[in-house]
Amino acid sequence: MIGYIRVSTEEQERSGLGVEAQQEALDAECERRGWTAEFVADLGRSGKEVNPQLRHALDLLASGQADGLMVSKLDRLARSVRHASAIINDAQERGWNLVVLDNALDLSTPGGRAMANMLATFAELERDLISTRTKEALAARARRGDLNGRRSAIPAGLLRRIVLSREAGASFSRIARELTAEGFLSPTGLDIWQESTVRRAYAATTRTEA
Repeated sequence: MIGYIRVSTEEQERSGLGVEAQQEALDAECERRGWTAEFVADLGRSGKEVNPQLRHALDLLASGQADGLMVSKLDRLARSVRHASAIINDAQERGWNLVVLDNALDLSTPGGRAMANMLATFAELERDLISTRTKEALAARARRGDLNGRRSAIPAGLLRRIVLSREAGASFSRIARELTAEGFLSPTGLDIWQESTVRRAYAATTRTEA
């Protein structure tokens, strides 16, 4: 198994308190179930996206180098239901186990799979609600006579993320894949982001040739 640990602030990283609590919980579960585990940690990182060590763990699982992923709490894995649901779906499709200690989610058990299905249902509801809000906002702008070219339909926080990801070296195609995987809707209300959409958003924001 791969044990994943995450704390979101530098203070937690320095104190080690959040790290130690997660490590102890995962160690106890490994001892109880006779598992061996390799641990990875994203320290001082938000859970709003797939952080480097979590991505490393998912790559190991995808390549068959581990049997499953375990975390102490669901919010250590992801801060949004959509994000968590995407990881759960990946586990189910690829056949590796996912264990979340605080809510008895264990894909190797019937109860755990039922919990996973419930989370997937809430993720779908969340996507539908976001889609409805996006379409209503676009319709309201159209009624006011606002043209899409005057101001980006992409929320400011998401637009800032695109710029920062690009400046950190991420390709436009990678940014598009990440936004799609995390369930963000495109400016037209679709659940799939195109590379060209991200490219145009970045160019319009930075006033540069992207």
